[in-house]
Amino acid sequence: MTKPPLNEILIGDCREVMKSLPENYISACITDPPYNYEFIGHKWDDSEIQRRMERINNKESKTLVKNIPYGSGLAGGVRNERWYERNRNNILDYEKWCCEWGEELFRICKPGATVLVFNSTRTVAHVQVALESAGFYARDIVVYKRPSGIPKGVNIKQQLEKKGYENYEKWEGWHSCLRNEWEAICVLQKPLVNNYLETLLEYGTGLFYTKDNFGGFQSNILEGIQRDKTEDFNVHCTVKPIALMRKLVEIFVPRLEDSILIDPFAGSGTTLLAAKELGISYVGVEIVPDYIEIIKKRLDNFSGLQGILPLFQ
Repeated sequence: MTKPPLNEILIGDCREVMKSLPENYISACITDPPYNYEFIGHKWDDSEIQRRMERINNKESKTLVKNIPYGSGLAGGVRNERWYERNRNNILDYEKWCCEWGEELFRICKPGATVLVFNSTRTVAHVQVALESAGFYARDIVVYKRPSGIPKGVNIKQQLEKKGYENYEKWEGWHSCLRNEWEAICVLQKPLVNNYLETLLEYGTGLFYTKDNFGGFQSNILEGIQRDKTEDFNVHCTVKPIALMRKLVEIFVPRLEDSILIDPFAGSGTTLLAAKELGISYVGVEIVPDYIEIIKKRLDNFSGLQGILPLFQ
C-alpha cells in the first residue's frame, strides 16, 4: 500500500488531488483560496498576473488595487437588473465551488479538525455557508487587521463636480464604501466525537491554544503584524506575512508529532513554511506549476529560526 504524502507539495486542482488522500488523515487546514473576485472559472496564473501588473503600472488599467486582483467582470458597469443578476450568479457559483473542495476536505480531516479559510469581508459568509453544506460547523471569524487599508469606491463629490452639478461641495466625504483594513478568517470544525475530551484522546484535535504573547487569553483579532519583504523570486501577488501564518499555526494546529496541516491552495507556501518552522508536518496542494518551484525554494531556504522551538518535545 502506498504511503500517503507527508511534507510534500502536490500539483493539481485540489478538488481532484485531495481524492488521493485517506479519510481522517488531516489534523488542521489553514488556507487562502482565490477570493470571489479573482476570476473563478477563468485563467488565473502567473502570466495573467504579470500582464495585469504591467497594465496597472503603465496606468492603462484598474484591474488591480496595488497587488490585489479583483473584478471578474463585476466591478464596474451600470447597476441595472442584469448587473445584480450576474453578481448573484457569480456568488452562487463561488459558493458551489467552495462546497466542492470543502466536501473532499471534510472527508480527509479527522473529527475535531479545525479549518481556517481567508476571505474578503464581502464573501466570507458564503464560504462559511458552503463549508457548512460540506459538513463542517462554524466556530468563529478571526479578524486579521492589516497595517493599512485600501480606500476605494466612488467619490461622489468628485463625480458631481466633474459633471458640472451645483452644490457638489455638500457631498464632501461621501463615498460608496468604507476603507477596508481587515481580512476575515472563517473558522470551522469537523464535528467532534461526542465531546472535546473524547475527540482529543482519540484524534488529538478539537482545541485552540489560547495563551497570547502577553500571557493573557488569545483574542480573535490579530493585529500589529507587519508585512514581510518579499523575496525577489516570489512572484505570487497575495503573499501573507509569515508572522501571521505562524501565529495561526500556533493557535489552531495540534501540538502532536502525528499532526498534519494541509493547505489546498498553497500559493507561495507561507502556510507550509510556518508549519515547517514550528515542527509540524504538512501537505500542500497548488494548481500553478510555477508556484511549486517558489514553495520548494522557500522551504529549502529555511534552516531554522533562533529562539523558536518546535511545538512538541
